[in-house]
Amino acid sequence: MADDTPSTAREAPAVRVSSLRPRPPPDAAAAATDRPAPGLDPEQTGRVRQLLPRYRTLGDRTFQLIVYGFALGILGLAALTVYQLVSNAWPLIEKEGLSFIWDNVWDTANNLYGGRPFLLGSIVTSAIAVVLAVPVAVGGALFVTELAPAWLRRPISELVELLAAIPSIAYGFWGLIVLAPFLRDTIDPVLIRLLGWTGLFAPPDVGLSLWTAGVVLAIMILPIIAAISREVFTAVPVDQREAALALGATRWEMIRLAVLPYARSGVVGAVVLGLGRALGETFAVVFVIGNAIQFQRNLLRPGTSVTANIANTFQEVSTTGLGLAALLSLALVLFVITLIVNAAARVLVARQRRILGGTR
Repeated sequence: MADDTPSTAREAPAVRVSSLRPRPPPDAAAAATDRPAPGLDPEQTGRVRQLLPRYRTLGDRTFQLIVYGFALGILGLAALTVYQLVSNAWPLIEKEGLSFIWDNVWDTANNLYGGRPFLLGSIVTSAIAVVLAVPVAVGGALFVTELAPAWLRRPISELVELLAAIPSIAYGFWGLIVLAPFLRDTIDPVLIRLLGWTGLFAPPDVGLSLWTAGVVLAIMILPIIAAISREVFTAVPVDQREAALALGATRWEMIRLAVLPYARSGVVGAVVLGLGRALGETFAVVFVIGNAIQFQRNLLRPGTSVTANIANTFQEVSTTGLGLAALLSLALVLFVITLIVNAAARVLVARQRRILGGTR
């Protein structure tokens, strides 16, 4: 079939519709910004636009100075605390040196001060608390986030948060009246029968001991570790769980391969916070530790800790002698131990991040 269309019409190039639209002048954007604001004449609008960058700069600088001030205030407070501890503990440090840390004798009458029983008491009771609390807290957090039905998750979470709000002195009094007799009559005989050969659990058992203090501390730090771990597990992306289940993993394999590696650094942080609470706890420990200035291998014997000794003796020491310097030296050593624990936790978290290749 012949095409009757003229060749000139067939060869004519197509014209874009967009090319027919009128283009704005190059300074249209600038002209749009120069339009007067509603309710203002052009002169007032120009004056406001001249002052606005100045106000923005002033506000940004003010906010920056305030934030810097807060940050420097925190650093200054920490530096002031260290300075006060060192300056007030210096008379004993100058006299005894580092031997104060491992000396056993604490005799205020003869100005003999050894901090070993107190430091070991704090470390051992805190270690007992962490060993007992971490499995229960992490397991409870996993149950709430991964296994519990929806109607049960909120009551359990609220109960855990309620336990964290109980005052420490209430824990101590409850430990003295209820927990210590229960452990002495029910739990400790079993431990003596099963683990007595180790020397860690051996008679006599009076109920007030390092072991009892460690159990009370475990109950106190359990809500902190559980609450933070629950928030960390909740933050794990759902895609990771679904991907593991789609590949045929069981529920436990999904938790082990997809949830725990992602949340490991957060759980470590929760444990460090709980350990810091255990190291610094005072009144609950004073009630149940027995307050004996000694440290023995038998955890069922009475002992003491740094915070318990400070609480029991700070009213008896002289403000001018070595007694006050000895107590502040104990506080300084405990402060250094806390810093070392936090630094080790940060190193561990950074290592886990490098291994996983993430930025969490």
